[in-house]
Amino acid sequence: MQLSNNLHAFIWESMTTNNCNTYLIDGPARVLIDPGHSNLFDHVQEGLLELKLGLEDIELIICTHAHPDHVEAVQLFTELPTRITLHEKEWQFLKSMDQYITAALGVNLDSMNPDFFLTEGDLSVHGLDFKIYHTPGHSPGSVSIYWPEHKALFAGDLIFKEGLGRTDLPGGDGALLKESIKRLEELEIEWLLPGHGDIVSGTQEVKENFRHLEQFWFSYL
Repeated sequence: MQLSNNLHAFIWESMTTNNCNTYLIDGPARVLIDPGHSNLFDHVQEGLLELKLGLEDIELIICTHAHPDHVEAVQLFTELPTRITLHEKEWQFLKSMDQYITAALGVNLDSMNPDFFLTEGDLSVHGLDFKIYHTPGHSPGSVSIYWPEHKALFAGDLIFKEGLGRTDLPGGDGALLKESIKRLEELEIEWLLPGHGDIVSGTQEVKENFRHLEQFWFSYL
């Protein structure tokens, strides 16, 4: 699904199998955000083929956080020059759970090793300029990515349409989640691009979504 020039969304719509939304920035560099599960990557690969792109065309993968439904498919890029990045706190948290992840998912974390770590502030990739926000709460090293050129916020599992990220998983923290959400609500956002569910488009609709979260959900955290 093309959202605007250089911005595409591969929305996961299954009601029975968990996976995340994946986003492609097709600009001076091709950037994939949250590739999802390895065994469910076909829908992304098919979307790339429709754009006449292959895995080898992806220069950078940004993971908003390291839950398997967002990050596992980075293993498909191991033999390619594609670079992988996420926040260092998230990688350290993932490494601390290495034995459990290996036992439960059969995933070797060495095959997911990041090439560099995201930090709060500016990230420039061949003329694509992003703002990285460290937004813990759903997980310790969760990040949100703001693309000023398109006024797009890639929110991972921080916020959704009329919902917010879980805090009952290891490393979750309701107080931090609220603080992270409040940091972002003053941004000028035309596209709210969540890790799951529907996209929110239009500045007023996005602002209303933030108001709904604060009024309805914050009291439960």
